[in-house]
Amino acid sequence: MSSFAIVVDSNCDLPQDYVEEHGIETLPMPFELDGIPHNQGYWQEISGKEYYDTLRKGGVARTSQINPDTFIEIFTEYAKQGKDALFLVLSSGLSNTFNNAQIALDEIKEDYPDSRIHVIDTISATVGHGLLAIMAVRKRAEGCSVAETASWLEDRKQRYIGIFTVNDLMYLHRGGRLSKLSAIAGSALGIKPLLNIVTDGSLSLKEKARSKKAAMEMMVEHLKRSINHDTVLDTVMISHTDCPEDVQVLIDMIRASVNVREIVCMLMGPVIGAHVGPGSIVLLFEADMTRGEYESKFYR
Repeated sequence: MSSFAIVVDSNCDLPQDYVEEHGIETLPMPFELDGIPHNQGYWQEISGKEYYDTLRKGGVARTSQINPDTFIEIFTEYAKQGKDALFLVLSSGLSNTFNNAQIALDEIKEDYPDSRIHVIDTISATVGHGLLAIMAVRKRAEGCSVAETASWLEDRKQRYIGIFTVNDLMYLHRGGRLSKLSAIAGSALGIKPLLNIVTDGSLSLKEKARSKKAAMEMMVEHLKRSINHDTVLDTVMISHTDCPEDVQVLIDMIRASVNVREIVCMLMGPVIGAHVGPGSIVLLFEADMTRGEYESKFYR
């Protein structure tokens, strides 16, 4: 069986027990909450409920990326040991983390030209990022090499479509995704936007709904029209920012609309959660078309 390290940044939102069971290394994405630094990628220092309740009460979260020096240190250690490694990194359309990793990889290749370290731009976040890690674990278990797994993921990643909605438009404004005027007006009207991650890994506003339920209905409609009528989905993934009741409604809608073997739900991590705010929901699935084909078919 092939053996190589699988490394993710903590935005993948994989459950800690899964990470530990499969020996996945996690690079924490640091954040601050009301000026207090947190350097753990999961919920060791603060619970998810406490974090999102703090945001609801007006708390301010600030995030940062993993810098090139951190990647250089990690890559160098793997290269010295002659260990194969696959790094799955937050979308380059949302963060400079991938670019920093690529800078670091180019630098260490000068000293270790034969190193077998691969960095994948997941062009995703949260569960989209996490699902690629799960696929990497499966390919490794099948005996694929790190290069074969990296190639398979690069070929496959454009078929994972992520759609999401937020509860409070002001979080998108603070993240530079929406003007303040639009955010205020939309919030006053109760507008719930529907967004997705397009081919380059950036966000795109697709539709607007008048309620959370209507937004979730639109999400399911996106899912339905992205697959063939006889497709049996293996895994649908949902992440959320502390709104389990809404998630259950969405699960019921999905079960009533498509044939799916498994629906996996996870609490969204603090970094992406800081930019979408409490009450947000992400739906991720493998489509029967690429993101580019989806965009061309429905939005051009």
